[in-house]
Amino acid sequence: MSTRRSFLQTSAFALGSPALSAFAQTTTSQKTVLLQCGWATKNIGDIGHTPGTLRFLEQYLQEAKVILWAMNTNEAVDAMLMKRFPKLEIVKGSLSKEGGAVQEAMKRSDFFLRGPGMGQSTDFMIYCQKIGKPWGLQGQSYFPDMVAGKDAEKHIALLNSAAYIYCRDSKTLKLLQDVGVKPPVLEFGPDGCFGIDVRDDEKALARMKKHGLEEKKFITIQLRTHSPSSPGVDDKRPQKLNPLHPTPQNIADDTRRAKVYQDLIAMWVKETGYKVVIAPEVNKEMEYNKKFIYDTLPDDLKPYVVNFDEFWNVDEACSFYARAHTVICHEPHTPIMALAMGTPMMHTFSEFHSPKCWMFKDIGLEEWAPEFDATPATKMFEILMGIHKDYPAAQAKVKKAMAYVEERAASQMKVLKGVIKA
Repeated sequence: MSTRRSFLQTSAFALGSPALSAFAQTTTSQKTVLLQCGWATKNIGDIGHTPGTLRFLEQYLQEAKVILWAMNTNEAVDAMLMKRFPKLEIVKGSLSKEGGAVQEAMKRSDFFLRGPGMGQSTDFMIYCQKIGKPWGLQGQSYFPDMVAGKDAEKHIALLNSAAYIYCRDSKTLKLLQDVGVKPPVLEFGPDGCFGIDVRDDEKALARMKKHGLEEKKFITIQLRTHSPSSPGVDDKRPQKLNPLHPTPQNIADDTRRAKVYQDLIAMWVKETGYKVVIAPEVNKEMEYNKKFIYDTLPDDLKPYVVNFDEFWNVDEACSFYARAHTVICHEPHTPIMALAMGTPMMHTFSEFHSPKCWMFKDIGLEEWAPEFDATPATKMFEILMGIHKDYPAAQAKVKKAMAYVEERAASQMKVLKGVIKA
């Protein structure tokens, strides 16, 4: 695992690499990478993985052609991707379909890259092993049951068949190391969303105007609630993170956490007079954050708080976060986008959601990642005001963390380049 000390020796090189405007055209000797990504459209984090990872590939593997196997996109997301990466090829469909677009893309590719995520699927590992295709994981997190229980031995063997595995958090890295996962490379590597650079300034500025928001004079907040991810759909995972029928304890937890945010909002508004935006990472939370946070605020605070009435795409969100003072979120990917835009953040995490919460500690921002249930509103306010009182220092801290992210991304792409000999 690369250390922050080693980063300091190489960051100058990483920062000096210029971004390219488009992928190189195919030639007879050109290598091809098939990227599986684009998990959902109801969550801008799941959207954001894709353009961020594509930017890393574009910048550090410029000789290669990239095909995107998009798992779940829509017309707006496809248009955004093609605008930013005009020579990108997108395929959709199932890996199990004989002769389908995905299998054909597999045949034309020299490497299969699984994009960032929490999923514990192994079908692509089995297929790559079957056809002799090298593969790797970029920005992966796992719950412990991936390498425990009745299928542990099989999963460990499959993971060992990878060309490399880059874990986006140190807890997943240690989990795999402790059970004997030993591919040629097993290291820390950033979630692809850190690479995001898509923007829609026009829409972001229009939204700011609509809600009377001034640049760098508002913070954003979002609570992750125990609520179904889709109407009528229960969460079948053992962790039950999005239950169709929340338990009384689930509701009590959501209410208690919402009160922490309400108290933080009150202290922020009283101290600064600046506004607060309940900005969604996940579509469903627009309804539940209104219910748990906005609706129960005292009337004198409501004029300072905005709860969006329409969802957005990740390019607009990035442009919006670039103009925020500080971004605060119970989910991790909104803070990642903020950092990519140069904006300070706080990730008020709950580890039961997954070990990906440790990403911020791993890049040197532990101070800005307080555990939700162990941190009172007064402490969160202290962290926020630390950012506010020396904003240039906070921005410099963002820049330093992102330089480390960039060094790790460059290192990973160098390994990939060596595997495919691009």
